[in-house]
Amino acid sequence: MYYTEKILLLGSGELGKEVIIEAQRLGVETIAVDRYADAPAMQVAHRSYVIDMLDPAEVRRVIEAEQPDLIVPEIEAIATAELVKLEEEGYRVIPTATAARLTMDREGIRRLAAETLGLPTAKYRFAASFEEFVTATEAIGFPCVIKPIMSSSGKGQSVCRSAEDRERCWKVAMEGGRVQATKVIVEEFISFDSEITLLTVRSTNGTLFCAPIGHLQQDGDYIESWQPHTMTEEQLEQAKQIAATITEALGGFGLFGVELFLSKDQVYFSEVSPRPHDTGLVTLVTQNLSEFALHVRAILGLPIPEITLLSPGASRPLKAKQAMDHYRIEGVADALATSNTQLRIFRKPLATAGRRLAVALSTADTVEQARELARQAWEQLRLVADEHE
Repeated sequence: MYYTEKILLLGSGELGKEVIIEAQRLGVETIAVDRYADAPAMQVAHRSYVIDMLDPAEVRRVIEAEQPDLIVPEIEAIATAELVKLEEEGYRVIPTATAARLTMDREGIRRLAAETLGLPTAKYRFAASFEEFVTATEAIGFPCVIKPIMSSSGKGQSVCRSAEDRERCWKVAMEGGRVQATKVIVEEFISFDSEITLLTVRSTNGTLFCAPIGHLQQDGDYIESWQPHTMTEEQLEQAKQIAATITEALGGFGLFGVELFLSKDQVYFSEVSPRPHDTGLVTLVTQNLSEFALHVRAILGLPIPEITLLSPGASRPLKAKQAMDHYRIEGVADALATSNTQLRIFRKPLATAGRRLAVALSTADTVEQARELARQAWEQLRLVADEHE
C-alpha cells in the first residue's frame, strides 16, 4: 500500500458507518470502537471493540493493541486528553488531538472562535452552577438558548423565555449532555433568516467547500436538510471566510461541518465538528463525492480534484418517538416507490426517544421538489415494536 493501511474509528454510528465503507473502498483496514455493541459502523468494519469511550485507559488499551495509522474521532464524547498524550507519542489523530479536544465542548470552540479569532457569534456566557446560570440569563436577556457544553443532536438544548423558565431549562441541560453536565452555555437568541452547514474540506489540494446545506432543527436536532441552500454572493463569501478561518485554526486534514446562522446583514458562526455532519447525509445523493468520501480522501492525503453538485437534493431522518428494545421499520417498499429516492437504514440495536434510525434521500430538478419527495418517502416509514424478538 502507498498510503494509510489501518484506521481506527472512535464512534461507530451511522456517519461512522459511511466513513468505514468509503475507507474500505480504498483498501484500508478498519476498526470500529464505541460504547455499545453492534453499532452501525461495527456491522461493516473488519474488527470492533466495545469500551467506555471516556475512560482514558480503555481508549489507550485499544489503540496500543491495534497500532492504527490514523485515529479518527467520530463523536464528541471521547477521552480527548488521552488523545493529546497519544499524539505526543507519535500517533496521528484526525484532524489533530487539539481539534478533537477543543470541539468536544462548546466552551473551547466558542472561546477560540469569538475571543481568539474574532469571528461573529451570538453573545454568550458560561455557567457552572444554577446561581451562575441565573446571572448569565440576566446578562444575556430573554429569550436565550441554553445548551450543555458537551452534547450532540440537540440533546439538553432548550430556549429559556422567562425567569420562571430557568429551573426547567437548567434541568434539561443537566440531564441532556453526552456526559454528566457540569456547565452550560447561555446564548443570545439571534433573529436569523436561516441556518446552514458549510462542509469544509482541508486536503492536499488546500481548502475546498461543498455547496451550502440548509436545514431545519427541532429541539436542537435536524429534521430536514437540503442542498444547495440559496445565499447571496456576499453571504456565501462571508460564510467561506468564517469556515476557512476556524478550520485553519483547528488544523489537520479532513472534513469539517461548520454551522452558521444567516441574517440579511451578517453571517454568524455557531459550531464546528471536525468530522462529517448529520445534515450532510444529503451529499450521498447530491455530489460526485459524498462528505464521507471527501473525509476519507482528505485524511488519507489523497487528491480531491473537484467537488461537483450533481443534483439538488434533500434528506429527512426517521426518529424514534419512544424507547423500544426491539423494533422494525415498516413501509420501506412504499418509501422506495417514491421517485428519485433512496433510503439508509442504520440498524441500530436499540431505539431511544429522538434517536435517528433511518433517513430518506431524494433528488429532483429543484430543492423544493426534492424536499417534497423526501417528505413523501419519510411519511411512508413507520417504526413499530417487534414483539417476535
